[in-house]
Order: sequence, then C-alpha cells, then structure tokens
Amino acid sequence: SHIYKRNHDVTKTRKGKTEQLLRVDDHDFTMRPAFGGPAIPVGVDVQVESLDSISEVDMDFTMTLYLRHYWKDERLSFPSTTNKSMTFDGRLVKKIWVPDVFFVHSKRSFIHDTTTDNIMLRVFPDGHVLYSMRITVTAMCNMDFSRFPLDSQTCSLELESYAYTDEDLMLYWKNGNESLKTDEKISLSQFLIQKFHTTSRLAFYSSTGWYNRLYINFTLRRHIFFFLLQTYFPATLMVMLSWVSFWIDRRAVPARVSLGITTVLTMSTIITGVNASMPRVSYIKAVDIYLWVSFVFVFLSVLEYAAVNYLTTVQERKERKLRERFPCTCGIPHAKTMMLDGNYSESDANSLAGYTRNQMVPEEEKQEKMVVHLTMSNESNSSRKRGLKGHVGLRIIQNTHAIDKYSRLIFPGTYIFFNLIYWSVFS
Repeated sequence: SHIYKRNHDVTKTRKGKTEQLLRVDDHDFTMRPAFGGPAIPVGVDVQVESLDSISEVDMDFTMTLYLRHYWKDERLSFPSTTNKSMTFDGRLVKKIWVPDVFFVHSKRSFIHDTTTDNIMLRVFPDGHVLYSMRITVTAMCNMDFSRFPLDSQTCSLELESYAYTDEDLMLYWKNGNESLKTDEKISLSQFLIQKFHTTSRLAFYSSTGWYNRLYINFTLRRHIFFFLLQTYFPATLMVMLSWVSFWIDRRAVPARVSLGITTVLTMSTIITGVNASMPRVSYIKAVDIYLWVSFVFVFLSVLEYAAVNYLTTVQERKERKLRERFPCTCGIPHAKTMMLDGNYSESDANSLAGYTRNQMVPEEEKQEKMVVHLTMSNESNSSRKRGLKGHVGLRIIQNTHAIDKYSRLIFPGTYIFFNLIYWSVFS
C-alpha cells in the first residue's frame, strides 16, 4: 500500500484531460493575457551553452543557448492542493499563447529537435508560466578590422517581440545582469572571451512603433600568437633575408637577382594568403600596414642592387675609355729593370696588375715579360703570403660598392624603427 501511494499515477485518477484542467478550450489564446489592459511583463533569462564559431569573412557568429521566458497568464491557473507545478513538452505550446520573441539581425536559427523538440513548458497553479527552448542562432556581427589581428570585437545577440509593441508586451531581463549565465567551458580557438553582459533599450520602427529590445553583449579579444607564427615572423624573416644580398659580391649577378626575386614572390604569397581569409573591406588593416611595408623593404633591396649594378657598369665603361685614350707603356722599362736586378717591390707588382697583356708588353718583348714573371715567382714564401693577403683584401674592398656599405646600416635601422612604432601603436 505504501509503495502504491509513492508511485501513484495521477493520470489514472484525475478526471478529464489536461486541456480541461487548464481550461484551454474555454479561452481564446490567440490574444495575449489581459488583452486591452496594460502591457504584460515578460521576463527573460539566457544560459549560453556554447559559442560555436566566429566568421570574419561572413561577419557573423553562431551561438547555442537556452532561452527562457517568464510571464503570468491567469487563464492557465488551476486548483491544486499541493501547489506544485505541471511540466509539459512542446505539444501543449501550440495550444496556448506564448511570447513571439525573435532574434534581430539573425541569419539562421532553429530549435533543436533531437530526439524531440527541445521545448519545456512549466505551469504553476497561480498561472505563472516558464517557457524554455534550446536554440542555435547565427546572427550578424559588425566587426571593425582596422586593428586586425590586434583587435577586439564586440558582438550582440538582440531579442525583440515581433508583433507586440511596448504598449502590449514589456520585455525585460528577469534578474538584471544575473539573467545571463555562461558555461565555464566555453572557449574559442582564435579568441579570448573577455566578458558577457546584458543591456536593454527601445527600438523604433516608423511603420509600427516602439519595441522593447534586449541585448546579449560579449567582447572577444583575438589571440595574437597564431598570427605571429603564420604572418609576422615569416614576413620579418623575408625582409632580413633580402639584406643578405648587401654582403654578396656585386659582380655575382645571378645570386643577388635570384635572392631578390625569391623574397619578393614570397612576400606576395604571404599577403595573398592573409587577404584570402578576410572580408574585402575598403579600409586598411593593421596587418596590411606591416606586410606592405615589409614588401616595400624587400622591393627596395632589389632596386638597390639594380642601382649598384648600373653604377658599376658606368664606372667600368669610363675606366675602359680612359685606358684606351692613354695607353700606359711605363711597365716596359720596369720589366727590364726587374729582369736585370732580379727583384721587385710590391708597388711595382700592383702597378702591373691593372693592365692587359697588350698594353704592357709589345709583341717583340714577350720574352722579357716572361723573365719578369719567373723572377716574381722566385720570391720568398713569407713575402708571397703577405702579398696574397693584401691582394685578396683589396679585391673585397674593390668589389663592395658604397651603396652596399650604407644599405647594410640604413635598411636594418629603418626596419627596426618601423617595428618599434608599429607595436607601440597597435599593441
């Protein structure tokens, strides 16, 4: 007997149907409660289950939440000795009045229906109603990318009655900021969720009037480490790689040209990859400033070698014309002297290094030049090593243009100065 009382099924003893107990058929539920009177207050609270995605390209976000409404409808009051509520699923919702709340600026939304419609209706004996739904909504978020990727975004999910103005229905947050709850496990791959908060205000439509609108606001700050690895570090390395050409011999045309073209193409690929994942906005983003300034540095390094190569060609052309106008024959007597004496000085050897064979020795004196060459090769090892080192050092100095010397300091210094200004302004 005791077990029977605990497991008592009220559906077997209650006379009549639930609709008869709630007097659903006795009232016209197409009209709001207290129709013709003051506005009915409808409290709202929300529990955010997850932030599913944030899309910069589409400028929207997707959120899954539990949306709950609270109001009083005396037409649903019923006698009860225990003062306990009755809970129903979505089948009763179609027969009574519920608030017509919708999401402003939403693109897509749906009520979950696995395994049945995720709707709950709880009715209390005095007529108070709790109406809860589990909804996934994709809504628009106006984002400002002027500081991307060092930016913070504030998005809002807006709730409003579609048909009832503020004279018929008053939407409000049931417990102020406490009306918004979030799951502690909510996390996003690219964003840090800084805060959630609620606001409310009136919205005006010229054709229909004033409506109460509720806002769920949340602020997101973007994680910068991903973009440091994928964008900023590669761009910086490409700029530094372009500076290597300043230390390469100016006569090594294939090496310097291929290095410059490679860095330019790599920077173009980085810029294209970043812009492909972003909306086509009409203003300049922070990452655009960094990438394009880096691209300019890489491009200027290519132009720098073009200037070095051109000036080197002009200088060699002038020297060649000068030698053709004033052929030097002073090397012949010195050759004879060295042949007779059997020794030579370093200044004599250097004076011979810049002349061609035809300029230095006539055809009939080839034997004398051969003697000079053999005499020079018989020097001591120590003197020859000193002369070789001096000759190599002279070649390095001669093969470095003045523009390369200045570029080794100007390019890195200017780029470091740009980085200091950039990170101090945008960070």
